[in-house]
Amino acid sequence: MARGGKQHTERHAVERIGWLRAAVLGANDGIISTASLIIGVAAASATRDPVLISGVAALIAGALSMAAGEYVSVSSQADAEKADLARETKELAETPDFEREELTSIYISRGLAPELAAQVADQLTALDALGAHARDELSISELTEARPVQAAITSALTFSVGAALPLATAWLAPLDQLAWFVAGASLLFLALLGYLGAWAGRAKPLKPVIRVVFWGVVAMAVTSVIGRLFGAVV
Repeated sequence: MARGGKQHTERHAVERIGWLRAAVLGANDGIISTASLIIGVAAASATRDPVLISGVAALIAGALSMAAGEYVSVSSQADAEKADLARETKELAETPDFEREELTSIYISRGLAPELAAQVADQLTALDALGAHARDELSISELTEARPVQAAITSALTFSVGAALPLATAWLAPLDQLAWFVAGASLLFLALLGYLGAWAGRAKPLKPVIRVVFWGVVAMAVTSVIGRLFGAVV
């Protein structure tokens, strides 16, 4: 928006939703899954080597799994979006009057007077009919469209970073207190992740921090109990 001859631009958190979701999910999963595995193995082992080996394996397998999972799931979303756009393109070519009325009704439902809604529909249809229907009927825009490669790379990288944190702690911690060091450090990492995710999304940090720490405690506690009961990680 131009004001006083100057260009005024605003940036919103929704612009980051594509990579932010994948980044938080990847880092959170990396910390929790790797820390839980390390704690479970440490509870069943008297030496450090099995702990570190399992942690490295978890990092590699988890990063690849996250990348593949994100790519497949987001690709499915992208396929659905393309199918909807193809169907909308066909409808615009075959029944343009009905599509114009459909767009008009959307704007009326959002509070515009019928005459103004019809004018807006006419002008947006003349400018970019498919873009108008994609945005206002299908809720598809450049800000929220599916990006499989971006999601896969982001998830794999952030999972690796998240998994490396408890793994490094396990390498440096005293062997007789390894599980406690990993658990404590991982909870701090999770709290930091919750705060950074809230900051990136411009949200208040308290609830995200509590949420991510709570589920981290649950996951690590359950895995530790399993390791102590059965002498192995299930």
